[in-house]
Parts: sequence; C-alpha cells; structure tokens
Amino acid sequence: MGFTYSPVAHELKTKRPMKVFFLADCAQHENKVITSSFVVVSKQVKPKKTGDPYLALTLGDRTGQLEAKMWDNVEDALNAFEQDDFIKIKGLLNKYKNRFQITIHKLRRLGDSEVDFADYLPKTTKDIGELWQTLAGFVATFQDPSLKALVEAFMGDPDIAEAYRTAPAAKTLHHAYIGGLLDHVVSLFRSCDLMCRNYPQINRDLLLTGAFLHDIGKIHELAYNRSFSYTTRGQLLGHMVIELEMVHAKIAQVPGFPSELKTLVEHLIISHHGQYEFGSPKLPMFPEALVLHYLDDLDSKMESMRAHFAREVCSEGVWTGYNPSLARPLLNTAKFLEKKPAVADAISVEAPETQASATMAEPESSEQSPSTDSMAAAAGPEKI
Repeated sequence: MGFTYSPVAHELKTKRPMKVFFLADCAQHENKVITSSFVVVSKQVKPKKTGDPYLALTLGDRTGQLEAKMWDNVEDALNAFEQDDFIKIKGLLNKYKNRFQITIHKLRRLGDSEVDFADYLPKTTKDIGELWQTLAGFVATFQDPSLKALVEAFMGDPDIAEAYRTAPAAKTLHHAYIGGLLDHVVSLFRSCDLMCRNYPQINRDLLLTGAFLHDIGKIHELAYNRSFSYTTRGQLLGHMVIELEMVHAKIAQVPGFPSELKTLVEHLIISHHGQYEFGSPKLPMFPEALVLHYLDDLDSKMESMRAHFAREVCSEGVWTGYNPSLARPLLNTAKFLEKKPAVADAISVEAPETQASATMAEPESSEQSPSTDSMAAAAGPEKI
C-alpha cells in the first residue's frame, strides 16, 4: 500500500530542527542568499556547454516546489544524495523568466532524524474527521442495499479507511496533498448530489458509488512518505486496474450482489477519464458514467486553478504564469476587477512551448553569475 504518512506519528515525534524558510516565502527573500532544507523531488545531471556536468533539481516542501541549479563544485555533490532524499542547501534565490529559482552554492544530505516529515508534504487545511463524516452521511442516505453495503465494506476496512483519509488524489495535477483524495471525493459527492436534483432520472446511489470508487486505487498507486511518486504496482497497472481488483474483492463479501450492478460499477471505474487519449479503456456509455466523468474533470480543474492562484499569491499581475496541466495562463478575476484597465490588460506570459521548457540559463562568465566562493563569502561563513 502506498500509505506511509501518519499524522499521529508526527505529533508524537521527538523535537527536530525547525524549518524556518518555506517556498511560499520566496517573495520576501528575492535576491537573497537563503539556507534551508528541502526534499529532492527530482534530480538530473546535465551537461554544460563546456561538457562539464551541472545539477538540475526540483526541490519541494509542504508549500510548493521550485527549480534549482548547481553549476560549481558539482563533482562533490553528484553522489551525495538521490531523489527523495532531504538536503540542506545554501544558495541565491532570484527570478528567471518570472519564476523563482535557486542557484545552489553548497548542499549536504540530511538524515531522517534531522527533519520533520510534515514540513515537506502539503496537507489539506480541512478537518479530515469532518470530511470523513460528511462522506458517511451521504452513504447513510443510499436506498440501494447492495451499493450501500459495498461502500460501507470499504469504509469499514481499517487499512483502506486510514489510507483513503490520507492519500493524495494525484501526483501533481490536482488535490496533490495529504488528504487530497478525501477532499476531492467529498467535493465530488456534493456536486453529484446537486446534479441528481437537476436530473432526476439519474440513479443517485450508483453515481455516488462511482464517485467513491473512481480513484480509490490511488491508495496503492501513489507513494507519499517523502514526496509524491508512483509505486511499482501503480506504475505498472494504474489505479483503474487496481480498483477493479479491490471492487471484486469487496463484492465477494456482499451476499447476493447483482451481476448487472457489478458491471455498471466496473464501467463507472474504467470510463471515468472520459476519453481514450486520457487513459479510459471505454467511453462513458450511460448517464451516471457521463456525469461522473464531467464532474470529476470539473472538480480536478477547479482545484488546479485554485492551487495555481495560491502558488502565485504574491504576484502583482492579474495573469498567472503558464499552467502546464491546463495548457494555458490564468486570469485572476478578483485582481482584474480591482486593477486599472491599462494594467489589467497587460499579459506577460510566455508561449506554452517556451514556458514549459524554461530553465535557468547557464552562466557564460563570472561577470554574469557570481561564483560559488564569492557568493558564499558575501553571505558569511554559515555552516549548512
């Protein structure tokens, strides 16, 4: 199971060094040398124009992710850490093409005893217990005894319930935080309930069952003890195949579960991505499956927008940077309505192909990019 995060364990942890700087604080530290710790979300070794290697990293903490480059003294750092390790870095924080990035001067790997895991994985700000009770309240209104028994069999399984309450809904695209799966499904339940009032021909119990089960395989597909990544099983099978296995196992525990209902539940799972190019083996072929697909897609996109605005809360412009998952920049309507038209209409967003591939430019001379030694000296002899 991908589940490894334990809020209780974090509360009972021994005292560890406090992480003071978080990525959400970048705007207050622009053009300053910072010293802080991060989890290594990705690590790549790339060649400079000279052929010498440099490090291209994605660093993360619970408030977001940021690109970082290490140009000098790379040989000493190449084998000092790996992806998913925690590292402490000292480097210059500045903007490149309107994005914050760090030029690393020094780094070292941290041991698990030196970090508080809760500092590095984002977590829902909502109350997990209340979300779970909201879910249970919806299930209590089911009229179909077989579907009600099926969902309650999942909710009554301690291992599944614990993981369901904690898992993210995705690796990066939407609800990518601890508790994200539950947050997403509760939101989806509310939308499904409203839709059923507008379209009374929809089988409400069937639609809500599909909403509960459509991403439940994420508890096995994703690992999230240090950063969000795929388990080997998740990478090889994907969450829909895993979900079918889980559903078959639970249906076997529900006496007399109708075979026709089983087929409908299976179709809800395998069609919820909506299109073949998005990984659906089948297109939605009955009303509940179609509604599930569109509401799931809507909820994920709305969360992607919310998170994107939150990441750029310190930006003064009304347009955000390019959002890769939505393939567009976003307009902050609240800021737009407050700004003067001349300012509001200015869009400083790069073309998708440029923005998506933007990286910190390689320094061509010491005049353009201060050396590691000179920057470290300017910042003082602080040990990292």
